[in-house]
Amino acid sequence: MKPKSTRQPIWLPLAIAVALVVGIFIGSRFTLNKPVAENDRKLNAILNLIAQDYVDTTNLHDLIELSIPEILSNLDPHTSYFSSEELQAATDDLNGSFSGIGISFVLMNDTIGVVEVIPGGPSEKVGIMAGDRIVTIDDSVATGEKMTNGIVMKRLRGEKGSKVKLGIKRQNSSKILTFTVTRGDIPVNTVDSYYMLDKNTGYIKVNQFGRHTYDEFITAMASLQEEGAKRYMIDLRGNGGGFMEMAVLMVNEFLPADQLIVFTKGRYKRDDSEVWSDGNGSFQDAEVAVLIDEFSASASEIFAGALQDNDRGLIVGCRSFGKGLVQKEFVLPDSSAIRLTTARYYTPSGRCIQKDYKAGMLNYEKELVDRYMNGELYSRDSMKIDKSQVFTTLHGRTVYGGGGIVPDIFVARDTSGITNYYIEVANAGLLQRYAFSYCNNNRASLNKMEDYKQFLRMAPSDDAIIKDFADYAANNGIAPRWYYINQSHDVIVTNLKALIARDIFGNQAFYPILNRNDKTVQAALKAMNKHKAAFPITE
Repeated sequence: MKPKSTRQPIWLPLAIAVALVVGIFIGSRFTLNKPVAENDRKLNAILNLIAQDYVDTTNLHDLIELSIPEILSNLDPHTSYFSSEELQAATDDLNGSFSGIGISFVLMNDTIGVVEVIPGGPSEKVGIMAGDRIVTIDDSVATGEKMTNGIVMKRLRGEKGSKVKLGIKRQNSSKILTFTVTRGDIPVNTVDSYYMLDKNTGYIKVNQFGRHTYDEFITAMASLQEEGAKRYMIDLRGNGGGFMEMAVLMVNEFLPADQLIVFTKGRYKRDDSEVWSDGNGSFQDAEVAVLIDEFSASASEIFAGALQDNDRGLIVGCRSFGKGLVQKEFVLPDSSAIRLTTARYYTPSGRCIQKDYKAGMLNYEKELVDRYMNGELYSRDSMKIDKSQVFTTLHGRTVYGGGGIVPDIFVARDTSGITNYYIEVANAGLLQRYAFSYCNNNRASLNKMEDYKQFLRMAPSDDAIIKDFADYAANNGIAPRWYYINQSHDVIVTNLKALIARDIFGNQAFYPILNRNDKTVQAALKAMNKHKAAFPITE
């Protein structure tokens, strides 16, 4: 990635100076009141002056596109503008599908490596295989340091029914193979994995709240119930949110009738709302724990806050992000859109989820870094808790406001095995690249295995894996430092096994391996055992 230039483009001051001209476009979407109408005329005059008298020829459309974010940045951190192209990309994943070729890829040595081919998808139908390398797209070179994930996705995605020609380098062929793929609808799963942690506990990893998350969630819950699950661990770490409705439906599965799930308050009554449970949930008697971290936001916080305030489940991990602003989407005449904050979310006890942003965008954006620097991720005593904002759960427990959800059980960030060597190979992407290379070299035998459990039984010894990886890293510019490698032995081997298993068997195999040494998962299990007789939690 090229470093950002410190020089401002010559047109940037102009873009900032006329930032308010976009009001005309926003205003045209709504009925104008008198003050807005007066500004509308003023902005029209500014636009005309620029078009007619400015010293250089200007593109008013581009100027307006640059100015819109400048206006919105003065409101709050989550009001945002999307061009028509950005809006489509932003909604594809949440809507549960997009049109593409049906592969997962990784950029390795500036080349697109195919990690996974989605069963039944367009690429599988024409014979593209995991391990292939894409070297051309529509006869244009698709390698080199200028390639980015965004560029690759833009070139591979497209309208359903459109075609893309791929040049493929395959390990067993000296020639470039050519495949023409007809793009189709690709499902996007938001439940990454679910499996039995022990004979009583089902684990579910939810990566976001998309259009079909509730359906995926219920399918996972029912499957685990059939396997004997009596309690559930819902992992929302790293889940930045999505559709609030999905979180509400999921919470409803655990609550008896007439319990408040979430409410909103806005500037106007039309933006106020309350959501209550209907008593039709299928898991009202099941124990539940929710895992959160500093990247759990929005709908994740609604889910965790509702269960916590109703004393319905344990919240385990560290304080969540703190995004509690409600956005409503307004589509503009050119199919771009503004997601405008119209209300705030509150948990059942009355806590506002949103953290403070009055100190400005720069401070807001670096707040997570401040948590790290202040030691909040490593010590509960360092956690920022606003003791002036005291609230009470359904059964009388004290919880605090001030932004984010404070967990019932705090788990410090696990730094065991995180040495300088591990950070260096991880930052260089060598863990993923080694896993891809290992699978590529052993794909014939790996594909014969039934599941990840067989892979774990038949995998080389841990010492053999770590030595092979150290040699691979050395060949890629990172010299072995065995003092640090030995300290990082377990975390490196666990990650490599999980990545290799994911390459062969998908995400369903990734988390059962990774979670074996996960301290938050283990802490949640321990806490659920301790509180077994006390659900709903009353202490």
